[in-house]
Amino acid sequence: MIQVQVEVFINEPPRRAETEKINLKNVSAADPVIIVGSGPAGLFAAIKLIESGVKPIVLERGKEVSARRRDLAALMKQCIVNPESNYCFGEGGAGTYSDGKLYTRSGKRGSIERILHLFVKHGADERILYEAHPHIGTNKLPQIITRMRKTITECGGEIHFNSRVSELMVNSGLCTGVKLAGGEIINGRSVILATGHSARDVFFMLQRQHILIEAKPFALGVRIEHPQQLIDSLQYHCDLRGNYLPPASYSLVHQAGGKGVFSFCMCPGGIIAPAMTNAGEIVVNGWSPSRRNNPYANSGLVVSVDSEDFKPFMKHGALAALHFQQAVEQKAFAAGGNNLKAPAQRVTDFIAGKTSASLPASSYFIGTTSVHLNDVLPQEVAKRLREGLIAFGKKMKGYVTEEAIMVATESRTSSPVRIPRDKITLQHPQVKGLYPCGEGAGYAGGIVSAAMDGEKCAEMAALNK
Repeated sequence: MIQVQVEVFINEPPRRAETEKINLKNVSAADPVIIVGSGPAGLFAAIKLIESGVKPIVLERGKEVSARRRDLAALMKQCIVNPESNYCFGEGGAGTYSDGKLYTRSGKRGSIERILHLFVKHGADERILYEAHPHIGTNKLPQIITRMRKTITECGGEIHFNSRVSELMVNSGLCTGVKLAGGEIINGRSVILATGHSARDVFFMLQRQHILIEAKPFALGVRIEHPQQLIDSLQYHCDLRGNYLPPASYSLVHQAGGKGVFSFCMCPGGIIAPAMTNAGEIVVNGWSPSRRNNPYANSGLVVSVDSEDFKPFMKHGALAALHFQQAVEQKAFAAGGNNLKAPAQRVTDFIAGKTSASLPASSYFIGTTSVHLNDVLPQEVAKRLREGLIAFGKKMKGYVTEEAIMVATESRTSSPVRIPRDKITLQHPQVKGLYPCGEGAGYAGGIVSAAMDGEKCAEMAALNK
């Protein structure tokens, strides 16, 4: 059954979508709230603060978006990982280069419509207002992020790049500012911590300062990639998709041994990108351009992991899941040959339990190395992935094929740490004036939910005088 909601215009021109009206104020002289991180949570928090008459000071460890592109080019072509400027760190955060998918089920977190309207106001196509699974495209997001920066600064807000926070300034249980890696102290009436799921140094900083954090379950696995034409034929049941159907996507779920095995962040017509934030690790992610016209379809294929899986790392306390995640990424680096080539295996060979004699072509530009993924992934994760793949091959006949490749590791599905906060005030229970926010704090999963969480934290920070 397909449900369609339509607007009908008879003998009249179609009405253009009205963008959300926002009441922007000049906040150049207002008391500041500090926002750590310029991802979706941080940027939308900044705009919300401006509406509330509060000055945002956004601190971003990475570079502005145009300079960030040069570092990504060095990563792809020269295999140089800049730990401050990469697919995860820099203006717009991981969201800038993670496809721009705007679909979310988190309607209770805030106004999805408002977030979409604000994207349109800053240059996104109006189609995102009515599409069932709206998508901007990685190629278009940088310009949108730049316009959002201009909105913030024109209203008197500040955005500082190359500004990594190394310490929270906490006095008598109240967060009064931050200290930068260069030694500069920036004071504000409160701090919104919106640093994303890959800012491991922030979690280490919190532990060092004895600020309460908790280990959090996440998901771990691989990127699986097929020819897009194959996925089209499987989903549309025809050989040629034609010009009017979009590149096909899929969503697959299975329970294996009480743990979920599922596809995640599916990218039709996309590429597999290197998402590591430090040398000595392999992390992959996926994205698509706005037209979704690349010849491959990729998706995260992951298994839920929890304290049972990272039990050997419990000596690290609240950072147990983080150390477990890091160990798998480092193992993948070694398996790939101690360079940035990703360990990979044909799907059919993975199920059969043998190393691939050759690998199919892949969109992972740096290159792949044939390995047995059992030697990279934790034993239980590999076992559940195999069971899930067999089940998916029955649900979607043709999905298990020699043409499909598994590329390790898809490990940054969500934060391995939760920073607790009060359900009402959204402040940290131990440190007043500190607002853990977005994906990095464990309260969002994707661009729209992170943006809504940023707005919620901004609202509460504005009220806290």
